[in-house]
Amino acid sequence: MGNIIITIARHFGSGGKTIGHMLAEDMGIRCYEKEIIKMASEDSGISEGLFNQADEKLKRTPLFFGKSRGEYTGKLISPDSDEFVSDHNLFNYQAKIIREIAERESCVIIGRAADYVLKGNPGVVSVFVHASREYCIRQAIERRAFTGKDVEKFIEKTDKYRSDFYRYYTGQEWSNARNYDLCLNSERLGFEGTMEAIEAYIRVRFGRLPNE
Repeated sequence: MGNIIITIARHFGSGGKTIGHMLAEDMGIRCYEKEIIKMASEDSGISEGLFNQADEKLKRTPLFFGKSRGEYTGKLISPDSDEFVSDHNLFNYQAKIIREIAERESCVIIGRAADYVLKGNPGVVSVFVHASREYCIRQAIERRAFTGKDVEKFIEKTDKYRSDFYRYYTGQEWSNARNYDLCLNSERLGFEGTMEAIEAYIRVRFGRLPNE
């Protein structure tokens, strides 16, 4: 039986990350997010700080990243090249880790454009979790020490970063429903209901859940 990999993209405040961890726990599989950067650093020998700096640069200078530099191909750049620590090679190493994880085990992967990296893999279920702006604001205020205006700005900035990240490295639009198998409104379904909807889809498509 092949591995089943659930990739989750999400609006900030929609609960996508929480739902991903709930799914992983319920199905008895691992959930990967920031661990991917650490694993990519260990695999490449490139400082973990440089991976984080690339993300921060995208957050600080979004206009520079407004257009994609070309679709991801997965080709790694040699250590003797000046481009070895370029933004795209850092992404390529993260993508390498994502592909290796998917080959090795059933899992949940949150963010990092994993749906695109694993495009064509028959075991992938790509999910986009969204909710209304008002709901995301309420959720963010409940979970973080934000005021109303601060949280609106933070949500806008975070979702823009996620959209820019996706476009820059894949050439695709992050919020385009055609990129995903499922687009689910967590405000309507609740976290538990969203998890159950994903599991129901997996059962219909594969006839089983991971590890069954």
